[in-house]
Amino acid sequence: MTTKFSGVASLSRLALCGASGLALCVPSLVQAQDTSTSADIASGNAIVVTATKREQTLQEVPVAVTVTTGEVLEREQIRDLKDLQSIVPSLRVSQLQSSANTNFIIRGFGNGANNAGIEPSVGVFVDGVYRSRSASQINDLPNVSRIEVLRGPQSTLFGKNASAGIISIVTAEPSFTPTGNIELSYGNYDAVVAKGYLSGPVSDNLAFSIAMGVNKRDGYVEDLAIGGTTNERDRYFVRGQALYDNGENVKFRLIADYSNLDENCCAVVNVQPSSFTQALQLIGGQVNTPANAFADQVYNNLASTNDVTNSGISGQLDYDLNDNLTFTSITAYRETRGDFAQDVDFTSADLLQRFNDQKFETFTQEARLTGNWDRFSGLVGLFYFDESVKENQRVAYGDDFRNYGDVLLQDQLQAPLLAAEQLLGTLYFNPTQYLGTFFAPGTVEQGSFTLDNQALSIFAQLDFEVANGLTLTLGGNYTMDDKTGVTNYQSNDVFSNIDLVDAGERLAAVSQSVGAIVNGGTPASLAQIGAFAANPANAATFGQILQGAAVFAANNELPAALNPLLAGQALQNFPRFVNIPNSVESGETSDDNFSYTVRLAYDISPDLNVYASYATGFKASSFALSRDSRPAPGDAAALGAAGLLYNNQTFGSRFAGPEESEVIEIGFKGNWGKYSANLTGFRQDINGFQSNVFTGTGFFLANAGKQRTYGVEFDSTANPIDPLTLNFAVTWLDPSYESFPQSPYGDITGTTPAGIPEWTVVVGGQWAQPIGDNTLILRATYHHESEAQIIEGLPGFLDPTLPDGGTAQALAAAAPFRREVNDLSASMTFVVEDTGLELSVWGRNLTDDRYFQSLFDSPAQPGSISAYPNQPRTYGGTVRYKF
Repeated sequence: MTTKFSGVASLSRLALCGASGLALCVPSLVQAQDTSTSADIASGNAIVVTATKREQTLQEVPVAVTVTTGEVLEREQIRDLKDLQSIVPSLRVSQLQSSANTNFIIRGFGNGANNAGIEPSVGVFVDGVYRSRSASQINDLPNVSRIEVLRGPQSTLFGKNASAGIISIVTAEPSFTPTGNIELSYGNYDAVVAKGYLSGPVSDNLAFSIAMGVNKRDGYVEDLAIGGTTNERDRYFVRGQALYDNGENVKFRLIADYSNLDENCCAVVNVQPSSFTQALQLIGGQVNTPANAFADQVYNNLASTNDVTNSGISGQLDYDLNDNLTFTSITAYRETRGDFAQDVDFTSADLLQRFNDQKFETFTQEARLTGNWDRFSGLVGLFYFDESVKENQRVAYGDDFRNYGDVLLQDQLQAPLLAAEQLLGTLYFNPTQYLGTFFAPGTVEQGSFTLDNQALSIFAQLDFEVANGLTLTLGGNYTMDDKTGVTNYQSNDVFSNIDLVDAGERLAAVSQSVGAIVNGGTPASLAQIGAFAANPANAATFGQILQGAAVFAANNELPAALNPLLAGQALQNFPRFVNIPNSVESGETSDDNFSYTVRLAYDISPDLNVYASYATGFKASSFALSRDSRPAPGDAAALGAAGLLYNNQTFGSRFAGPEESEVIEIGFKGNWGKYSANLTGFRQDINGFQSNVFTGTGFFLANAGKQRTYGVEFDSTANPIDPLTLNFAVTWLDPSYESFPQSPYGDITGTTPAGIPEWTVVVGGQWAQPIGDNTLILRATYHHESEAQIIEGLPGFLDPTLPDGGTAQALAAAAPFRREVNDLSASMTFVVEDTGLELSVWGRNLTDDRYFQSLFDSPAQPGSISAYPNQPRTYGGTVRYKF
């Protein structure tokens, strides 16, 4: 369902009116923390969870949530969200094209990386502030209290794009007791991490904190072409907080942060060469052999640039209106800037280079009331979102592409480059018009993309204890989302914009006509045509032949198998671009949706809880802001009638409609002192899942009809003897595409989505052995993912001449590439109790388990396949001082 609302001004007025109106809401619709939870938290016997936007113990909260404490983050050397997947079995995190492109996947669902026009299906919040893009989520974690990973749609509690789940990062508030810590780590690849935190009071009611950190590491992949290394770390952050607490009913928290990363990333290796790869080697280009894909050696002619700056400020006001009712307001402004450059052919030959810069400006406002009365508790709130996205992109041919094109044209067209330029010019009555223009060095296409997005969500959740221990939860979220996308992108590549279908038809007619004169009827070769045209005596005759060929091409359609020039289409990488808005495509979307949650929870005993729920979620429409953004096939006729189509026009997708999710879930939560266990079973559907697939030259954005996953999640802890704590978690997933007729590879309805392991297991343990007044802590975690196919298919292997369009061929090309993960991490920490000093040694991926994170069609090398390998073994030592 879609609806219209009138832009920023109306949304702003509605947001302000809604915030004011919250103070007049019926008290029975709001909730607060109960006293038993307060007692558990105060005694230190429970992990605090705010997954439902109130403090509860992990056992009490009737939501599928994994909580990772600050202590575990320290012991496991979790530096950023990418590292978190090693201890959270239902979470997968991948970092691919650049340092800023990270994709979060929960229960097999997730998208959004690498394309500035797409927001993620997994929402990331830091201290209650929504981070809308992956570039704004990548930073080292400063003084984190805990990270909550909420699985399944969470729209009734979070106002924006929570269709697959939520990652909520909670940092420590400033302390009214002086406290702090200093940390210094050193590891292999000359890794240096330095972090510091200081907090304390300014007055009886005002406290502050400041956190700073630097993270540097040499790259672990050697670049044999330009020297040096890639996949390095070079980032820093500073984060300041101020907390005002009057000790009665008002608390205000102000947070400002700034971070920067400036890194050479990310290594790409060849896993399957093609004849085009061999042509590249003929001109002196180098590329790794597939047998050495995990040798951590690559060949590039340009060092990648990833320069990303994040900054923001937020303020949170908590005001207790009375003993039962609290008003909370969170206001935030964030800005992210990124500059990127990359050798996008991933070889030592100077073929293709890509440059882009991004800017995101985001304003968010959340306001809510929470409270608790007798058997009723709940919350009501609104969330306003306003974001501006700007991106400039440029692609350039390098100095070697013309020589490369010469080799390929001789193979594809049986003609050297100059001869091909002259031949194609001749077919269009000017033999010199193309001379020296094919694959010439310099910018081949460039332009800008912008996206403006305003959204408003009104949400509420009510808990009603219908009987002792039995609680009914009803929640709802109404969201309106408005987007406007504008592209201004141009291609000036001469060869890509020649109509080789028409030119081939002309050439066939010329060959027949010249052959009738010089060969007695046998079609003439290119050399014979050239010789005939070069003879001044044939000028008039040849002119008539060209005129006749043009008429023939206009009135006849030559079968593809008989067209001598179609092989050259493999080198037409940069056809002209149909920009939006245009007379057919408005470039605007306006969506609305009502999502809801129904849940029944029952305390079987003080130690065991059970719940069953049905919930829906929503993510609004998305635009593909990339050079491969193409109009839909259904718009072809209208675009053609409007005169907006160009030679070699291709169709695909630049827009995906809304994504709607639903989950049926039943869960058990038990805590028996030294033992705890949680079990969740679910069926989760995403209708219109926004699939965003890298094609080697751009991104294909499309809606899957329905993706369904059946799953079971189990996690447990045990403390059988005092020094020993054990944890065990397992996730079983059975996903399928119930409907996906328009995937990048064709109709793949009924197939299994790639990249989702059937089994994920995390086993860990910690032994805390007292040694005199001190403590030795031994910790280890093993993370396993069963074998799974990495991607569904490779669009570069599609063949429109085949009956199925090449779908089977594209799927078969990806089928041999599979991934299994066996990751072991461990640490040993000696805690000098009286001094606050801690000494640690640690290692991650200690077994040096290697696999490919993703695959894609190699740019400018049809039939070749490239991949991103994972990180090898890392290890080091840490000194930490807490005071």
